[in-house]
Amino acid sequence: MALPLAPIPELYVSYDSAQKLKVEAGNLVSHDLTPRQICDLELLMNGGFHPLKGFLTEADYDSVVTTMRTADGTLWPMPVTLDVTEEFAAKVEPGQDIALRDQEGVILATMTITDKWLPNKAREAAMVFGADDIAHPAVNYLHHKAGKVYLGGPVTGIQQPVHYDFKGRRDTPNELRAYFRKMGWNRIVAFQTRNPLHRAHQELTFRAAREAQANLLIHPVVGMTKPGDVDHFTRVRCYEAVLDKYPSSTTHLSLLNLAMRMGGPREALWHAIIRKNHGLTHFIVGRDHAGPGKNSAGQDFYDPYAAQEMVRAHEAEIGIEMVDFKQMVYVQEKAQYFPIDEVPAGATVLDISGTELRRRLREGIDIPDWFSFPEVVTQLRRTSPERSKQGFTVFFTGFSGSGKSTIANALMVKLMEMGGRPVTLLDGDLVRKNLSSELGFSKEHRDLNIRRIGYVASEITKNGGIAICAPIAPYAATRRAVREDVEQFGAFIEVHVATSIEECERRDRKGLYKLAREGKIKEFTGISDPYDVPESPELRLDTEQVLVDHCAHQVILKLESMGLIKA
Repeated sequence: MALPLAPIPELYVSYDSAQKLKVEAGNLVSHDLTPRQICDLELLMNGGFHPLKGFLTEADYDSVVTTMRTADGTLWPMPVTLDVTEEFAAKVEPGQDIALRDQEGVILATMTITDKWLPNKAREAAMVFGADDIAHPAVNYLHHKAGKVYLGGPVTGIQQPVHYDFKGRRDTPNELRAYFRKMGWNRIVAFQTRNPLHRAHQELTFRAAREAQANLLIHPVVGMTKPGDVDHFTRVRCYEAVLDKYPSSTTHLSLLNLAMRMGGPREALWHAIIRKNHGLTHFIVGRDHAGPGKNSAGQDFYDPYAAQEMVRAHEAEIGIEMVDFKQMVYVQEKAQYFPIDEVPAGATVLDISGTELRRRLREGIDIPDWFSFPEVVTQLRRTSPERSKQGFTVFFTGFSGSGKSTIANALMVKLMEMGGRPVTLLDGDLVRKNLSSELGFSKEHRDLNIRRIGYVASEITKNGGIAICAPIAPYAATRRAVREDVEQFGAFIEVHVATSIEECERRDRKGLYKLAREGKIKEFTGISDPYDVPESPELRLDTEQVLVDHCAHQVILKLESMGLIKA
């Protein structure tokens, strides 16, 4: 398959036009892009999402959702939409130009709005991701993070987003194409990854390149991946640490600023199209490629080979050849890696799962050289120390008067007595006084208050401290969002203080429940506003007829069992 040498169309205007447009755009209504939208816009502008000219129109969106093709029949499996709040949508109309700014206020592009509509997100979830199940990170994003209104229309690129990290590794599609021309490469296989590279990955990529008789592009995603993944700073250091294990004349490392949706088969096809735009001729597709894990029923979201089947069915239309990702295992007697279906009979197979690797990192257990490179292990241990040295968050939730604050205070004292890490209590009343004094008690304001608590807790956790939070936190979606914020940096322990509403009302020293039943306090949790009972918290406490000290000790025991503290 011959490499297309021609540059791919970009959406940027010339430098002089960009300077003029930047001045004019200063007078336009501005939309501040989310991190995911910045990733999407960058790939729209630099040709990574060719042939898209902007965010999908309503007709293109409907067609992509139902048929994986735009309205004119072009293969495109993933909706790329500009979601905005209802408040912002009310300010703009089709035919209007808006400025698109990054989170620092820098104008990256303008957009001409051609469409404005309210999408059916449940339908989008079911059609694109296979189920309207918030256990899927993209579905959760759709329902709980994305704006309710979509805007569609072409964009005009002014400047690319600024990246201060790994600048020499970030190639646009045309920069990669120029590199391939310079090197004389006309067959290149891309390896997509969102994980560090271990020895099995090296063997896999060597074999894939040999099978395709191609040069190798290691093309990891450094935009948004799955919550809980190793951060891209650590991953890129790992990639650079092992790059000299590959022949420099046949291997190149480049970073892709893509916001993954973890969309399984559709995402795999999307990745293949994106790699074709970057000048690749071959693409490695793995078992359960871009799968998000388990659904709410504890089953895999996608069939493990559905992604390979999807890409294989369309590879001729895309113009890129798929290379099967072979699961590699270490054969002890041979002291080398084999594809799992080529293991000699009677041989001893050694393997370490992702879960086992995390356990070994967490508990400071040795990671053998046959599994990974010492340089990679060193980088992982820098950012994943033993769990007893990591920061974490204990998040109490329950009705007003359930005993959250009392138990949280007792837990704080016990942890301070143990020493070793700073402990911070983020009690609901204290936060209301010092961090959220301007907020009321509407659902929107309650959510904002909890998100603020989650942000502070995540910063404490990131810096190796212990955060103890004790708000009511009535909404499951908001608690999940806080969990995702914290789990980027450490463990999140949800403790449901399961005191009944009757007992809370009996304990009520402030008379709040009485006022709520009389209608004098509106939107009171458990009386006139719902409480989403946690389905699977790390710990559930029954405080009735139980001493506070015992409840706090139950939390201590849980922390010990998780390896977060040592007895």
